[in-house]
Amino acid sequence: MSASTLPINIGISDDQRKAIADGLSRALADTYTLYLKTHNFHWNVTGPMFQTLHLMFEGQYNELALAVDAIAERIRALGFPAPGTYSEYAKLSSISETEGVPTAEEMIALLVEGQEAVARTAREVFAVADEANDEPTADLLTQRLQIHEKNAWMLRSLLQ
Repeated sequence: MSASTLPINIGISDDQRKAIADGLSRALADTYTLYLKTHNFHWNVTGPMFQTLHLMFEGQYNELALAVDAIAERIRALGFPAPGTYSEYAKLSSISETEGVPTAEEMIALLVEGQEAVARTAREVFAVADEANDEPTADLLTQRLQIHEKNAWMLRSLLQ
């Protein structure tokens, strides 16, 4: 028996692993889409808050770049291929692209929406992982929720 045909026997049924991997694929697509949007805004932000936003967006997109790797690797550990193309992300993501260059305030509002969208997706997948007693995925999603909720709060605070 070759390694590629070995069954995965980690105490989570095939159906549960598939459901979790599918949910994580949506979380990956949301995270990557938010990464690209945040990086775009980092490059294109202007105005009196330029320095603050430029640095804040950089910190957030760097964190998101690490997150996509962790999410993709968890999908692989569950035995499924991780999506990795723009076309797949466009189908899976709940976050839409932003055309043109919004104002700094619009960028902030769009990033709040994006951070909250990733949090909602993570919360949906958490329920599936929790039901399957998939602690590693639940831990990953808990960390993601903490980060996205904090980022949304910090961004939202800039608009008040």
